[in-house]
Amino acid sequence: MSGSGKRSVVMAMSGGVDSAAAAACLLREGYRVIGVTFRLWEDRPACEGDAPHGSLAAVESAAGAARRLGIEHQVIDLRERFHSLVVEPFARDYLRGRTPNPCVECNRWVKFPALMEAADGLGTDFIATGHYARVCRGENGSPSLMRATDRAKDQSYALYRLGRETLSRCVFPNQGIDKGEARRRAGAAGVLSRRGGESQEICFLCGGDYRDFLSRRYPEAMDPGPLLDTSGRKLGEHKGIAFFTVGQRRGLGISAPRPLYVVALDVARRAVILGERHEVPGIRLRAEEAHWISGDPVAGEMEAEAMARYNTRPVPCRARVTGDTLELSFAQRVWALTPGQHAVLYRGDEVLGGGVIAEAR
Repeated sequence: MSGSGKRSVVMAMSGGVDSAAAAACLLREGYRVIGVTFRLWEDRPACEGDAPHGSLAAVESAAGAARRLGIEHQVIDLRERFHSLVVEPFARDYLRGRTPNPCVECNRWVKFPALMEAADGLGTDFIATGHYARVCRGENGSPSLMRATDRAKDQSYALYRLGRETLSRCVFPNQGIDKGEARRRAGAAGVLSRRGGESQEICFLCGGDYRDFLSRRYPEAMDPGPLLDTSGRKLGEHKGIAFFTVGQRRGLGISAPRPLYVVALDVARRAVILGERHEVPGIRLRAEEAHWISGDPVAGEMEAEAMARYNTRPVPCRARVTGDTLELSFAQRVWALTPGQHAVLYRGDEVLGGGVIAEAR
């Protein structure tokens, strides 16, 4: 425990409503709260609306919230780490025909490791964020990651790669509330964030399109290639394989007598494969780099539910686990199983683990 006699916590302050509400809740519960904000990204003049998380404008907003709450506040510059461990892999995945989720990787490699480092350096007991998720502890104190009470805001999917040591120190004050209650709590604490809108899924795009982001920084993303149907017949040309994702229907650049969708991306041929709706992968997937919340590798077969994309409903599946590989099969089709996304396994509210989708059909 800290020398003050209170339980102490390092609170990730983004400058938005969720983290402000969480910090206010911790103060009300008697914690000694130290706000920490990460500088992750640069402001851009072209940004419209809310500033991206980790920008200078967001840092200033977080500092203002900390002042109004009367808590200590520190800023930690993680721009180099964020760029090398999140932004560059994000771009590389698109260039090799995948559709990544940078929020999962940021939580895994940047935000939570930095929170743990800050907590250790400051001698605090816990770390906290504004995420909507729950941590439950068993009789032996081992942590389990659970879905939030508000299913519409549940963010457990983005946290599934956290290790047991990290989860054992996590506090999620927003675990049992909805967005409306978060706003009420922030307002009651006198913290009316100017970044009050919903968080962007990909914060560093600053409200823009990932295609613009890639084309500005990685010109090779615009290398052309063929549009093929599933029989190999050429239908046209595209202007960059990185600009397509499995299940996409709009923006294909061709007209056809029936609706066509992106079925697969063949990076070796720089080809975008198009087919009908029933040909979009939705029955089976293989995921790699499996991670288990319990810390113990799972082997064999089991029944579970899977969420194959953020903010979707977990659906029943049969999972076969071999080493760090997951093979999932679904009794009913799941829309657009996509390489690069994460397949996260649940049993009821509990997150079991998951992996990165490598293949799907």
